[in-house]
Amino acid sequence: MKNNFNAIDLFAGCGGLSKGFMDAGFNIIVGVDNDQAALDTFVKNHDGAVAVKADLSLQETFDKIKEIAGERQIDVIIAGPPCQGFSLTGPRNFDDERNKLYLAVIEMVKQYKPKAFIIENVPGMATLYKGQIKDEILKRFKKMGYNIDCKILCAADYGVPQIRKRLIFMGIREDIGEPKFPEAMFTPETYRTCRDAISDLPDLKNGIGSDESEYSQEPITEYQKLMRGNCTVLHNHLGTNHTQMVKDTIALVPEGGNYKDLPPGWGESRKFHMAWTRLNGNAPARTVDTGHRNLFHYEYNRIPTVRESARMQSFPDDFIFMGTKTQQSRQVGNAVPPLLGQALGESILKIISGDGK
Repeated sequence: MKNNFNAIDLFAGCGGLSKGFMDAGFNIIVGVDNDQAALDTFVKNHDGAVAVKADLSLQETFDKIKEIAGERQIDVIIAGPPCQGFSLTGPRNFDDERNKLYLAVIEMVKQYKPKAFIIENVPGMATLYKGQIKDEILKRFKKMGYNIDCKILCAADYGVPQIRKRLIFMGIREDIGEPKFPEAMFTPETYRTCRDAISDLPDLKNGIGSDESEYSQEPITEYQKLMRGNCTVLHNHLGTNHTQMVKDTIALVPEGGNYKDLPPGWGESRKFHMAWTRLNGNAPARTVDTGHRNLFHYEYNRIPTVRESARMQSFPDDFIFMGTKTQQSRQVGNAVPPLLGQALGESILKIISGDGK
């Protein structure tokens, strides 16, 4: 169901957050990013939205967005700007050049005065410099006429089979209402698991699959049915041809284990926190990575395929990833899970349509 509210996605990547907003009923007009492969994926999956490869710190990018929007009102801005600069500059140098991308989002809200906005970031930003960066962001938006709040949300609470936490800033224009975060829909006892997510997908034991293939069985769980929808072709389910050493090493790691479970002399090349981690099939996934080959399937001696990672991120099967397999893995790992985005979109929709006052 489409409504009459329009949204733009800044630092869109492949568009996980905006896919969620689209499923909540928003019209996605524009996605901006500097990664062409991610933008190719964005365009393929966002119903006529325009992708813009551009630098958001430049006024010409603002002008380009305005040109594409035309007469349409931009009701909501969603964004996931990088915040690395803040860790270097500190709260006193908030306006430092290294923070220009975050500042561009603030400027975009200032110019367009949308009814609402969502900014997502890593949880660590909430406590950076004892919370001073977070407080400065809140202060600036309040000064611009927005009621704003922030909260760390866990994707598993909203039906995503993955423990992934994000810091979410929600701003509502003060003439419209107050921010209200979505209620959790799942509890640790009812969280969806890795098996719930991917146990129906071909095991690839007899080969490494392909970018387009067939399902080998019917969906088993409610979540698998949800992810399949009406999809009849399986996309992006391509395995990785690991070396024998990698296969022999991960074969020694039990389900839910990691490098600490290896016998002496095995896996010496990787000893950092996430090395040789095997998923626990009966629990939500650890945070899906960008394809660094540290996270392995709960049963098979390989890393998850792009499609398996996408399932654990809550991308439906008809969401097709473009680019090389490496680029696809990066897109999936960097994305906001669409089901989390949908929960946020539905909350904002209630507020700006007057249903949530």
